[in-house]
Amino acid sequence: MSADRMGCDLRVVLGPPGMDASDSSALDLRLGAGTAERGREGYAVISGRENLAQALILRLLTPRGALADLGHAGYGSRLHELIGRHRDETSRALCKAFVLEAIAQEPRVEPKAVAFAFDPRSEGPSELRFAVTVTPVDGSGPLTVSLEAQL
Repeated sequence: MSADRMGCDLRVVLGPPGMDASDSSALDLRLGAGTAERGREGYAVISGRENLAQALILRLLTPRGALADLGHAGYGSRLHELIGRHRDETSRALCKAFVLEAIAQEPRVEPKAVAFAFDPRSEGPSELRFAVTVTPVDGSGPLTVSLEAQL
């Protein structure tokens, strides 16, 4: 995958528990790992597939509308709407719909996800854990992002 096409950005995802990304092998999103380099000012930057994985995670973690004052009212997801709900099939259906809706707005991936699955065995009593697999628009191999949504 061309790193230029996937962009370059500051590394901001520190890889907390319940957050992961992978392609044919794990993409390490921890600070100082993977393709991160320190810029002249000391900031860590990230590029290529790691940047795309981070962008997807940030899109999912950002409540839709949070960036409206910056001109990006549609950026983000509705996962925050799950807070306070029970861990049941209705919440799972909403979670999947919110994730797929957000992923479809990322211009660097095909609008339809390749796969989506929950991991109920690893979930706590007030969370949903899922993995979504997408195809980058450059036609390279699938990229999987895993995340937990707090209820």
